[in-house]
Amino acid sequence: MRVKVFCYDKCGTCRAALKWLKAHDVEITENVPLFETPPSAVELAKLLSDSGLGIKKFFNTSGEVYKEMNLKDKLPGMTEEQMLELLASNGRLIKRPIVTDGSKVTVGFKEAEFEEAWAKG
Repeated sequence: MRVKVFCYDKCGTCRAALKWLKAHDVEITENVPLFETPPSAVELAKLLSDSGLGIKKFFNTSGEVYKEMNLKDKLPGMTEEQMLELLASNGRLIKRPIVTDGSKVTVGFKEAEFEEAWAKG
């Protein structure tokens, strides 16, 4: 299995996810630095669609930028398109890591979810 990973190298959760993927022989074809090169709104829309998750799952709700921007109160009044543009504008707003094989997507790192999505069976 081959995947593209959007992550932040100094993030413990990202490091744990990368370690898990390597331990399970999942080939990482691309490791995208999320803060330097966040995915575009179009790319995020595809990731959102492929994930089957709600857009709010893509927000790093425990992050400083999320809290500083008071997004907990602002997001309910925004359209999905506005939220995608906001996520694309600042990689620190995006929950990490995002892992995709082009059709399947996981957001964040939970071992059980990775087991289901990325373990070779």
